[in-house]
Amino acid sequence: MKIFDEKHIKNIVLLGSTKSGKTTLAETMLFEAGLISRRGRIEDKNTVSDYNEIEHERQNSIYATLLHTEWRNFKINIIDTPGLDDFMGEVIAPVRVADTAVFIINAQHGVEVGTDLQWDYIEKFNKPTIFAINQLDHSKANFEESLESIKEHFGAATTLMQYPLNPGEGFNTIIDLLKMIMYKFPPEGGKPEKLPIPDSEKEKADQLHNELVEKAAENDENLMELYFEKGTLNEDELRQGLKIGMRNHDVFPVFCLSALKDMGSGRMMGFIDNVAPSSVDTKPETDEKGNEVPFDPKGEPVAFVFKTHYEPNLGKMSFFKVISGEIKAGTELVNHQTGTTERISQIFIVDGHKRNPVEKLVTGDIGATLKLKDTQTNHTLRSNKSKVAINPISFPESRIRTAIEAKSKADEEKMSEVLHKVHEEDQTVILEYSAELKQLILSCQGELHMNIVRWIMENNYKLHVEFIKPKIPYRETIQKLAEASYRHKKQSGGAGQFGEVYIKIEPWYEGIPKPDGLSVRATEEVDLPWGGKLVFLNCIVGGSIDARFIPSIQKGIMEKMQEGPLTGSYVRDVRVIVYDGKMHAVDSNDISFKIAGAQAFKQAFVNASPKLLEPINDLEVLVPEDLMGDVMTDLQTRRSVIMGMDTRGKYQVIKARTPLAELDRYTTSLRSITQGKANFTSRFAEYAPVPGDLQQQLISEYQADEVES
Repeated sequence: MKIFDEKHIKNIVLLGSTKSGKTTLAETMLFEAGLISRRGRIEDKNTVSDYNEIEHERQNSIYATLLHTEWRNFKINIIDTPGLDDFMGEVIAPVRVADTAVFIINAQHGVEVGTDLQWDYIEKFNKPTIFAINQLDHSKANFEESLESIKEHFGAATTLMQYPLNPGEGFNTIIDLLKMIMYKFPPEGGKPEKLPIPDSEKEKADQLHNELVEKAAENDENLMELYFEKGTLNEDELRQGLKIGMRNHDVFPVFCLSALKDMGSGRMMGFIDNVAPSSVDTKPETDEKGNEVPFDPKGEPVAFVFKTHYEPNLGKMSFFKVISGEIKAGTELVNHQTGTTERISQIFIVDGHKRNPVEKLVTGDIGATLKLKDTQTNHTLRSNKSKVAINPISFPESRIRTAIEAKSKADEEKMSEVLHKVHEEDQTVILEYSAELKQLILSCQGELHMNIVRWIMENNYKLHVEFIKPKIPYRETIQKLAEASYRHKKQSGGAGQFGEVYIKIEPWYEGIPKPDGLSVRATEEVDLPWGGKLVFLNCIVGGSIDARFIPSIQKGIMEKMQEGPLTGSYVRDVRVIVYDGKMHAVDSNDISFKIAGAQAFKQAFVNASPKLLEPINDLEVLVPEDLMGDVMTDLQTRRSVIMGMDTRGKYQVIKARTPLAELDRYTTSLRSITQGKANFTSRFAEYAPVPGDLQQQLISEYQADEVES
């Protein structure tokens, strides 16, 4: 297979909402370049990109898929991504390693909510961007409205490169404003006829061409001077200005497509070749400390692993981008994160499930290798002489959680191993055991995402699991001062046990004054692992309890705080004052005072007007304006407090604080209410008191469960 130099390799990621036509476009690009002899169809389950069984079943992309094409002495690496926001993890990593993002906009709908969400990562990684208005052959295609929605969302950098002459069912003609010619396609698509722009379109085309020239010129002082001298720019000068503008996020070129009918894709591929920047033309990568890491063809070998995938009967495949130098088959590289040495035994250019072996990859290129033992997504592989560690990709927090159990006890260990592999493939799948809830918690981006995880486990690994509603991590605290004492006394022959403790407990808050009438001998502030504090005061005078037993009293209290009396939840924000007690010269020991401290705390807690706290999340819902009322009504039924509203493009942002208990399956509900046109993010904010009636209900449920068990 031909080896391209770093200037002739372009990496693009195809982005867009579901059903916008990304996979169809990828198929057409491969067909245009002659890499495949016939184009597959999603409906026929034979596209190069969507090759997994689950993708065939759902007829949607689930995984990011690497492909490549060769067009006029350039290599274009293409990463096709899912359009559903549940699979955002499969979008973020490809955006990070791409040189250019190509947003596919459905001409029937314009910019959709999923596009807005993906755009956040384009801005975060500062990626050059092309917009391609697709499905212009559809009867409901509206080019002008689609273009206007791009301008509305992404601003003045939107730069028209083409416009369709006849969008709709008869679409076959594009006016190109860079080359100033008309492309007319045959009914079956493919290579167009190049024709002069008709007189009826000349004035409009000239005006738009002049706007394009001005846009290109304003990105470079030399080009601006040429423009003032000549009144125009030639095609090469236009390309130069557009490339600079794309790199600086000042130009977002807009193209016209019918990927299904193979109209316009070749022209856009030519633009990617000639204008879109390669890795060595883009802004450098960054290391873990934020320092720039340039793409250096002459540097020491460095590769960044951005994706991991497990193939049945093949094993682990690691996808990487070459940051500097060359990566050759047989090379040994050090894994920065683990310190282990990995041998790159084989290197592949990947097209879906097909692997084409190559001898090496150069700076900026993307490929894959097999069976790296200790290397995962986000790891840096480098030569011994290099100290580079590429800044890892940050993935979004989960939006839905469930408890998970294997249906068979014998499968519990296997389940953990399988979920570890699933996490390696998709970093947004999080698995953790909650000692507090005594549940294994699986967190995902949405209910569909969660169901895909179940499908993978059952179909790929023959492992059957149950999803169970997860418990809520409540907290318990107190509202007033209370006192209690407890005597622990036990005689069973030989040495006995004796310890007596007198304590006061009260709500702790920042700036709380010292206790009245007591002499504080020692204070210990404990930042609790589950949040909040225990402030422990030793106010023993006269030696009624020996100092060596004080830590045991505190230990007993800490243990009791891990299982509060209301619902068995963690206790927080309490000040405990030990002010008196008794001991025995022979029978007193650590265990005696530990038990006495725990029981005294339990009694005092019940008398201190205990209250239950629940986790409250900051919620941001991105929703079209016409659906705001429905979303707000639903939020109010979830005990939400609306904190404010904002505008983002044509969408409204509702900001609310909502109890975590009310967010179970919220992704499904929101999707149903808004027909999939809204989205949300959720992040823990604080603990707040549970309403009295709900608190009593939760206590009753807990007590009933305790009786049953």
